[in-house]
Amino acid sequence: MSKDIKKVAILTLGCAKNLVDSESILGLLKANNIGYEEDINKADAAIINTCGFINSAKQESVGVIYQALNLKEQGKLKKVIVSGCFSERYGNDLIGQLPGVDNIFGLNAGQDIIRSLKKTDEYFWNYEREILTPKHYAYLKISEGCDHECAFCAIPLIRGKHHSRKFEDLVDEAKKLVDKGIKEINIIAQDSTNYGQDLYNQRRIVELVDKISSESGIEWLRVLYAYPTTYQHGLLDLMNERDNVCKYVDIPLQHGSNGMLKKMRRGITQEKTLELINTMRSKVKDITIRSGFIVGFPGETNEDFEELKSFIQLAQLDRIGVFTYSHEDNTPAYIYKDNITQKKKDQRREELMLLQQGISLKKNQEKIGNIYRVLVDSKNENEFICRSEFDAPEVDNYVMFNSEKNYKTGDFVKVRITDAEEYDLFGEII
Repeated sequence: MSKDIKKVAILTLGCAKNLVDSESILGLLKANNIGYEEDINKADAAIINTCGFINSAKQESVGVIYQALNLKEQGKLKKVIVSGCFSERYGNDLIGQLPGVDNIFGLNAGQDIIRSLKKTDEYFWNYEREILTPKHYAYLKISEGCDHECAFCAIPLIRGKHHSRKFEDLVDEAKKLVDKGIKEINIIAQDSTNYGQDLYNQRRIVELVDKISSESGIEWLRVLYAYPTTYQHGLLDLMNERDNVCKYVDIPLQHGSNGMLKKMRRGITQEKTLELINTMRSKVKDITIRSGFIVGFPGETNEDFEELKSFIQLAQLDRIGVFTYSHEDNTPAYIYKDNITQKKKDQRREELMLLQQGISLKKNQEKIGNIYRVLVDSKNENEFICRSEFDAPEVDNYVMFNSEKNYKTGDFVKVRITDAEEYDLFGEII
């Protein structure tokens, strides 16, 4: 290894799937005796694991790269390496546009990154992923890429077609995570419900959840990023049968107008979507449903937006995220004129979030008096910040209570809800 490069910082942008990629890079660093430093100001080199999904993510990636280059100019960094989705998508164009960057790699470039940091004839490619999340929860990425051809989405351009990891490898990894003290595993993929279709000619997400929940010893198991047209109803049965399978669905729906759904190539109608939501609620009592929506897609009329608002009122989803449309080159929608101003997109986003705010507040207020088992995420003096099984990390409600007791991160406790806001619950220890 170069005498100058002893410790490396990894800056991860974008989604949890990117975070898992960074964890794999960290595992390789450790296997090759290269140190890791959380603080970029104390590191010898920086790896920037970029996101290139939408314009705001690309702008953030460029901004972070320039911050690292500024540290290099000050003599604080010896090397700046760029990897991930942004460089996978635009690698050739970036080479001449980012002077000062030492290496530009795309996805699955862990070995190339190690070789760029360590000049030797001996490398070690056997490693275990090192967790960058808090020590009580982790993500399990079960597949890469996507076979759907949604008009707005650049993921197939960046990560390719859907390809699943081997079933046995995933079960083994889940067991290893539990052995390390992980209490909550969040299953992730671009389309988790399509898991196994490419390898086994059948979808095996239900079987996978069944196996991990029954054999790994995990306390909570949550499935994220389901696709509405391939949702497996067997997951709902497992939520009822297993205490450790969270009664939680994350299912990006993108719109509520049939015209927009067709133009977006979503393969589903508003009516079928509402039917699916009703099935989930009829099968699983107290299920939480989270979704994401896009406003400002090319050609979205005032009538389309009003239909989306009506859908939100009808669906009464527990949580939503709203994104403004980003016009991405080489996607199917790129042929359309991006004819809605950013101001109008932002207004629609704000209006939709305000509508959902009232729904979320009502749903949270209905929880007052209920008792929940919650997982301690962090502590601020005597205030404990927790989540219930109905809350995924970083995006959902927090449950907060005060206590003189010394609960630790990763502890489970029972809390009675005494008050509620739009996005947070407050309680007392039982």
